[in-house]
Amino acid sequence: MKYTVHISRFIVGVLFVISGGIKINDPMGFSFKLEEYFGADVLNLPFLAPYALGIAVFLVVVEVLLGVMLLVGYKPKFTVWSLLLMIVFFTFLTFYSAYFNKVTDCGCFGDAIKLTPWESFGKDMVLLLLILLLFAGRRYITPLMSERTGMFVMAAALLGCVFFAHHVLNHLPVIDFRPYKVGANITKGMIVPEDAPKPLYEYSWKFETDGEEKIVKTEGDYPEVDGDFIGVDTREIREGYVPPIHDFTIEKDGEDHTVEMLEEDKLVMVIAYNMGKSDEEGFPAVKEATDRAIAAGYKVIGMSASGEARTTAVREKYDLDFDFYFTDETTLKTIIRSNPGMVRLHRGTVVQKLHYNDAGELETD
Repeated sequence: MKYTVHISRFIVGVLFVISGGIKINDPMGFSFKLEEYFGADVLNLPFLAPYALGIAVFLVVVEVLLGVMLLVGYKPKFTVWSLLLMIVFFTFLTFYSAYFNKVTDCGCFGDAIKLTPWESFGKDMVLLLLILLLFAGRRYITPLMSERTGMFVMAAALLGCVFFAHHVLNHLPVIDFRPYKVGANITKGMIVPEDAPKPLYEYSWKFETDGEEKIVKTEGDYPEVDGDFIGVDTREIREGYVPPIHDFTIEKDGEDHTVEMLEEDKLVMVIAYNMGKSDEEGFPAVKEATDRAIAAGYKVIGMSASGEARTTAVREKYDLDFDFYFTDETTLKTIIRSNPGMVRLHRGTVVQKLHYNDAGELETD
């Protein structure tokens, strides 16, 4: 039992530190995932949505701290109880999400490692088993240092987490795991290879035969059945290849300008996914940077999911010398974790991404 506890302690502690560390690198992204869970069609807790970012930061800091506490053996009883309560909650959440197909990615490891809902549930079940072993053998979890030293270690870990979270929220994630990271080509990211796996569907054909309902399942072909056709239900049983970038468009007045924009040698995109939620103190800096970019020969466009009335109001208020185009809100949230934020491209390749706090660093040479 003693050696089992030591192995479980190492695995659980490392996983919690890694999982929390990945999410603390991008707490904004985790907050978007929490907003999905708080939605009316999932947990129906919309009143928590405005606090999603604060909850996200709190959860990821606690996740990292519990992992460190377990590894160093600081307050083992409190640590194991906290781990157990947390994993029970997240196991319920991932099961609910998987069973009812509500949230397709739990966000357990941010954008670094994508897990299906059932994979997430399986991962949490393994962790639950390991934590139950820790709970049963918690007397074997011995401190690796004195109480005083452990206190200093935990204080340092807490300060480090808070400082890092503050930094990435006021700039951008230190490591970008998304398909729009610097160096990525958006056009290439949308390509579907010719030999890519195709989706596979199961069709349940309903017929009335001799007064009874009969169901015949096929993978597409209409079955030869003696009877009256009632209807058909379709279910995807195998997902096809989905390119890393599959929902990127640049539209204006009903026209798609994606191709022409991605062919520009010098393009700056100002992204404000939702004008109602934008940090308006960022627009003066964006104004100065984009004026400089336009003078240097760059084409500058705005990208938002907000309506024309709202984008026009922002343009006039801050005297922005560029037009706004429409793009899906989720896509814009994925591109950059700043509202507003700036992305500089060369022929579809991302060469620079900036939080509005760093707008002055826009390179225009």
